Amino acid sequence: MYPNLYYVLNDWFGWKINAFKIFYTFGIFVALAFIAAAYFFTRELKRKEKQGLMLPREETITTGKPASAFELFLNGLVGFVFGYKLIGAFIASRQPGLDLQEYIFSSQGSWLGGLLLAAILVYLKYREKNKQKLDKPEKRVIRVWPHDRVGDIVIFALLFGIIGAKIFDNLENWDRFIENPIGNLIAPSGLTFYGGLICATIAICIYARKKGIKLLHLIDAAAPALMIAYAIGRMGCQTAGDGDWGIFNSAYISDVPGHVVPATPAQFQQKLHENQTYFLNGSVEDGPGVYTMVTDRHEVSLDKVPHKSFRGPKFLPTWMFAFTYPHNVNEDGVLIPGCEGKYCRALPQPVFPTPFYEIVAGFVLFFFLWSIRRKIRVPGVMFCIYLIVNGIERFLVETIRVNTTYSIFGLHPTQAELISAAFIILGTLGIFYFNKKAKREEFHI
Repeated sequence: MYPNLYYVLNDWFGWKINAFKIFYTFGIFVALAFIAAAYFFTRELKRKEKQGLMLPREETITTGKPASAFELFLNGLVGFVFGYKLIGAFIASRQPGLDLQEYIFSSQGSWLGGLLLAAILVYLKYREKNKQKLDKPEKRVIRVWPHDRVGDIVIFALLFGIIGAKIFDNLENWDRFIENPIGNLIAPSGLTFYGGLICATIAICIYARKKGIKLLHLIDAAAPALMIAYAIGRMGCQTAGDGDWGIFNSAYISDVPGHVVPATPAQFQQKLHENQTYFLNGSVEDGPGVYTMVTDRHEVSLDKVPHKSFRGPKFLPTWMFAFTYPHNVNEDGVLIPGCEGKYCRALPQPVFPTPFYEIVAGFVLFFFLWSIRRKIRVPGVMFCIYLIVNGIERFLVETIRVNTTYSIFGLHPTQAELISAAFIILGTLGIFYFNKKAKREEFHI
């Protein structure tokens, strides 16, 4: 696993550059996911615009004005925040044993770095506006196409996606939230995809309505982009080992931390007993009488430890079916012998690497949606198909993933299972509704 860029460069090239520890791999893949989504979203919007399905909107702007005090202040504020934290983290990375993740989310930083970057951004904004300044500012009417607003839409998706992901994660883990509400709200970990998707969709729909963008064509264009963003985001989960893995695969055991071998049911049970403090209390023995809490996932008895037995084909790598996520970013598991510093743990028993399965499924479903997009003629149907395939994929993977469950009429579904089932139902009903509506309108014409 590669918790941050430092581990990537060290493993691939042998470089040990502490400054790269501030670039967490999960964040890098999230950024790549937004870039990929914006690219394919823009392409689809342009295609629909050429077909005459989406039209521009005229807006009046004023050109030639100098930079306002608010614009300079805003640029300075953004520059200060990034300089204060990033330059500060870059400098602090030289300190041995420093937890950069805690540093980023603390009040610590570099005042000099913040002021320097703030001054640079203020100057750049002033110079940009000064070049465009006219003796007398002019009002102009311009045409703004839907694809011109992709940048704004991505920002809305990022902001409300994070807010929604945090809200739904804390609702799913209410007991943990009650113990430390503020800490859980601002913690860098703990994000629920469906929460982000729902909140971001609501925010974007409100924005689109205000800007006069046809909503059904907009969400249809977004369907393939959402799927590839999901696939790339899961690459971040798999690479960093962020805890979003599956249940234990009892067809294998970890004979030494980080190494997986096939096993019998009896050997799996033996390993459960050897690591019972982990499975029952969430703690491991790092030394004689020294126990460390490494996870909040634990059971009331070893019989309740969730597991399934599946032996993968010999021609495929074992890690595709049983993986211990060595050096995971959550620092979950037992210590790896000979490893020094941070992120030196591996799960005591191998689990199903569910993020990997979702990466494969996400890319397959993206290519499926991308290949059929030109054949779908009824507005709204494309997005409904996305809801169905997304819901089916997530519902299936939940069968081998560990998540908080709810008790409803004797059933114990997870939050993701409930939402994915709702997506499947909503998508199915939507296809019937939009097709029926299209036939009715065609008949009236």
